[in-house]
Amino acid sequence: MKKLAIVVGARPQFIKLSPVLEAFAGRVNLILIHTGQHYDFEMSDIFFNQLRLRRPDYHLGIGALTNAGQTGAMLAALDEVFRKEKPQMVIVTGDTNSTLAGALAAAQNRIPLAHIEAGLRAKDKFLPEQINRVLTDHLSNILCCPTRAALNNLEREGIREGAELTGDVLYDIIREYMPDEGQCQNVLDLFGLKPGHYIYLTAHRADNVDDPLFLKRLIDILAEFDIPVFFPVHPRTMKNIQANGLDANLENISNLIISKPIGIIESLAITQSSLGIITDSGGLQREAAYFGKKTYVLRDETEWVELENGGIVVCIGKDINRASFDWGGQFTLPIDYFKPAANDIAKLILGSSLTA
Repeated sequence: MKKLAIVVGARPQFIKLSPVLEAFAGRVNLILIHTGQHYDFEMSDIFFNQLRLRRPDYHLGIGALTNAGQTGAMLAALDEVFRKEKPQMVIVTGDTNSTLAGALAAAQNRIPLAHIEAGLRAKDKFLPEQINRVLTDHLSNILCCPTRAALNNLEREGIREGAELTGDVLYDIIREYMPDEGQCQNVLDLFGLKPGHYIYLTAHRADNVDDPLFLKRLIDILAEFDIPVFFPVHPRTMKNIQANGLDANLENISNLIISKPIGIIESLAITQSSLGIITDSGGLQREAAYFGKKTYVLRDETEWVELENGGIVVCIGKDINRASFDWGGQFTLPIDYFKPAANDIAKLILGSSLTA
């Protein structure tokens, strides 16, 4: 049986892992490697539990370091695993430090590489995620593109061989785990939310939450909202809020519902029942679009350009103000945009001569 290795380490990768594992089940020996990039229960174990993921074959336990330190430590640890296991192909997903480390370790061991969620691009070449995804794409033999825009990005960079439009694994997850009406109501009751009468907010990107001025501005704006705002706070965000003495400001906002990070089922329930979304997350933008919810993105750009072009995503950057938000409007998206991907990804990888 063919032996493949898949490298994961961060929340969005755990979420998208389930349909990939299912698509390969019984067809290959798939070595699952968790780098430890995200390690809190709410950022890791909850997804293994909710999505019924099997335990990793290797947990590297790298943990919190600088981008360079974390990537370097992962690279060294993955090198040892690859030398021991000798997989015929390595699979990486997304644009995290775990992605880049997996790609570099595969390349240095001359192991073919497949990248799920390839071809996404931002204008800022120094954005950590941009560095990770560009380097990974240029090392990859198989590039699974979630959108036509992503496929076109690769073509402009001269990458044609091995690049295919496969769709987005997130939509496999949404279709498989979309909560029913009763489950949605249970989640809303848990947090004291009323359908259509709250905003769902997340913020986790370093460019945002490491900036004290951004955090203060965000908290000041939240105090001006006249409907509840549900805010599951990322560990990095909470750490910076507390470090800058802003936790009291946050707790004094009467219409703000604060929570620890939530699982994918809770997120789907809260997304589909919300009035709209404010986020800097690429995953939440796509969840919201699936349910027809307008999203304001706390960045100057989005890699999911079809959503912005269709009007369902609006990029407002860091200089936010209360007048920025209008939850109405008409949205237009490509008819094939919400295309599940896992089966096509498995077919592409298993059909490649590189895994023969």
